[in-house]
Amino acid sequence: MQNLSPPTSWVQTEIGTGHIQASGQALQLSIGRSSSQQYSNAQISDYNYQSFQFRWRPPVRMTMNARASAAGDQLRGTAGFGFWNHPFSPDVGAHRWPRLPQAIWFFFGSPPNDMRLAYDVPGHGWKAAQIDAGRPHALTLIPLALPALLLLRFPPFYQRFYPDIQRALAIHEAKLDDRLLIEPHKYTIEWRANGATFFVDDQIVLKTPVTPRGPCGFIAWLDNQYAIVTPQGRFGGGIIPIERDQSLWLDQIAIEPEV
Repeated sequence: MQNLSPPTSWVQTEIGTGHIQASGQALQLSIGRSSSQQYSNAQISDYNYQSFQFRWRPPVRMTMNARASAAGDQLRGTAGFGFWNHPFSPDVGAHRWPRLPQAIWFFFGSPPNDMRLAYDVPGHGWKAAQIDAGRPHALTLIPLALPALLLLRFPPFYQRFYPDIQRALAIHEAKLDDRLLIEPHKYTIEWRANGATFFVDDQIVLKTPVTPRGPCGFIAWLDNQYAIVTPQGRFGGGIIPIERDQSLWLDQIAIEPEV
């Protein structure tokens, strides 16, 4: 088992008004007041921006206690924790070609975030979520991407075809109560090759039949950006101004390979 407190050998990223404070086994990720012109991020990860060497593949179990300084209707930007392959590199000093995204994590995005990836699941809010856009079945759909984006703008086509596309991308999401964020809760991800299980306080909130293949790196963060990605071809992003300080507290973080 690997406890992460404080992870002196890990990458701690503080951009803009982002700040990380460690106290025993607890970490506080904070961002202060920021304008719409200033990207701010407080983040920990177990990979660096030079090698991007990701160490985690299934079977892996991650668990931690977490809470935020505000409920989801008051928190701004994005926040979360789990595993991903850092497909894009907007971060300072991170320059490489994009990768098809893989992620398995607990993710929060406030409006105007609109990442509507799972059928009939809102594009913002607090979620348990996963995606693997590089699966072989998904790659066969790339030549059809442009006509698909056009057709999916029509509700009958979206209802008929998008569930199949979602399965090819291994997208599974469960909307969580945004009020959970302001209270301390235990979060667990059991990531296996034949499926994943997400828990909040040892209660199952999402169970999936397939998972990302990996490798992925561990990450936990709080920032003030937003992204728009919808099946209907809406894409965009930007920075959300932060009017008051906000924080994400993490405690008793542990990752262990499952037998």
